Amino acid sequence: MIKESELILNPDGTIFHLHLKPENISTRIILVGDPDRVDTIAGLFSEIEFSTQNREFKTVTGRYNQQRITLVSTGIGTDNIDIVVNELDALANIDLETREIKKEHKTLDLIRIGTSGGLQDNLPVNSFVVSAKSIGFDGLLNFYANREKFTDLDFEKAFRTYTSWDASLPSPYVADASEMLLAKFNTSEFAHGVTISAPGFYGPQGRELRLPLAHPHLNEQVESFNYNGLCITNFEMESSAIYGLSKMLGHNALTVCLIIANRVTKTANENYRSEMKKLVKTVLDKLTA
Repeated sequence: MIKESELILNPDGTIFHLHLKPENISTRIILVGDPDRVDTIAGLFSEIEFSTQNREFKTVTGRYNQQRITLVSTGIGTDNIDIVVNELDALANIDLETREIKKEHKTLDLIRIGTSGGLQDNLPVNSFVVSAKSIGFDGLLNFYANREKFTDLDFEKAFRTYTSWDASLPSPYVADASEMLLAKFNTSEFAHGVTISAPGFYGPQGRELRLPLAHPHLNEQVESFNYNGLCITNFEMESSAIYGLSKMLGHNALTVCLIIANRVTKTANENYRSEMKKLVKTVLDKLTA
């Protein structure tokens, strides 16, 4: 039995942060950072079955192309992803009444749709990028036992060596996307690459305002790194934890991002929302085809 201090439930029986019961979610879940984006995507649904919100975690379950889909906003950062993925897994694979792990495992499909900063000059603003792998600069997965069985250790070693990785920083980990979900996006409108999930928007992504950077040339090393033909295409802040935790918990995960700024060409699209709507529609159509 999982103790009350480890699996906290609300008085109404919902799970602590997400305020959800198992029947409220589909096995196919789209994750977005911004709660307002949940409303944008839900506007494309033919039917809304359920809706709730607690803090930055907003959930809507409905139907698109006659298929049941759940939308969940995560807020920003891998720390929030730790909450969201663990609680979604608990809803699927723990009996909340007996507090025991279910004998039959239920697999979830977790698809993140987000915004991102491009790190290659051949990825212009408004590009759609699918993350085949994600590098975690956050260190989150290192708090879980046996994470080495679920991550690409050779890639990690090559990256640490190439960048002369500072031991005072969290040790980077590398997790793969679901091959099944990746295959749905193997079309010409999507670039494929490696995504870095950073634990911050400014210093960890090489932005300098009033505070100097400890590693001012790290982005240059990131941009030039190549491993077995794979280069690092973009920065964001969530996908490494989604990939790593999903692998460890037995779920499928994929991140698809819209490039809203290119760090190499110094260009940006602040009015990206129309392009995001195009990406959302494209992702929904491919998932429900």
